[in-house]
Amino acid sequence: MDDGSLATVLLAMFAGAIRVSTPFLFVSLGECLTEKSGRINLGLEGTLVFGAMSGYALSFHTGSPWIGVLGAGVVGVLFGAIHGYLCKLPKVNDIAIGIALMLFGTGAAFFFGKAYIQPQAARLPSISFGGWSDDSAVQQALEINPLFIIGFFLAVAMWWAFKNTRWGLIVRTTGDSTAAAVALGINVDRVRLIATSVGGFFAGVGGSFLSLSYPGSWSEGLSSGQGLMAVALVIFARWNPLACFEAAILFGAAGALGPALQSVGISQGYHFFNAAPYIMTLGILIVAVSPKRSLKGAPAELSITK
Repeated sequence: MDDGSLATVLLAMFAGAIRVSTPFLFVSLGECLTEKSGRINLGLEGTLVFGAMSGYALSFHTGSPWIGVLGAGVVGVLFGAIHGYLCKLPKVNDIAIGIALMLFGTGAAFFFGKAYIQPQAARLPSISFGGWSDDSAVQQALEINPLFIIGFFLAVAMWWAFKNTRWGLIVRTTGDSTAAAVALGINVDRVRLIATSVGGFFAGVGGSFLSLSYPGSWSEGLSSGQGLMAVALVIFARWNPLACFEAAILFGAAGALGPALQSVGISQGYHFFNAAPYIMTLGILIVAVSPKRSLKGAPAELSITK
């Protein structure tokens, strides 16, 4: 590979990393918040898919993609609230409820979304940061969606809030020790319900990016398991919102590797490179459960730590 081809691949990976990482970023931040409160929500995959469908449908009917984004977030709140309410019932397992909601969300999205596979909805606009260059490839690579920028500032805000605010202390205490939270007069069920609902909002917004920006259409295979991979991403990030942003970029770059190589004519092993995010997820889970590193830093009240 010559220098020109290498530069093309790196540029394509940079652009692809930003695009592909955005839904990972929002879902991982939602799961990070949920798990910080002591609960796991595997149902975010269903929330992501239903958010993609509902956001696309609202954008199609209203002509406003931002209404679609907001609507997808509201749907995410509903899914999160259902998960949060069911999980506070006696002898209910949050992982089982999450799987049930994942299946329900994806199934409902496929059922209600059949009418929106062909119609074209208004897509989210991008902000151009490449006006300084005459190279069209550079200009295209620096077309960045506002949701990516919002996600970055959201990660910073969450990281700061967990460390410096009373709200952050309440969430962390609830996730680390139910007994300590109750002793401090904290309503544990309420905190976890709110955290799960807000986490659902983030996942719904991440889903709207898939249908309204990249790839920018609604289809039944849109998610490709990104909601589930985000759970591994949170473990990899050690429940740190800033690390979630960095890990989302890494996953995004892995997902962009195959298309980037194909852009310079390298097609051998294309499907293997497309599997890079899934291979990375498997590797992260193997490392995460190793005896030397097993779930280090995890909130103590998570069901997977007991």
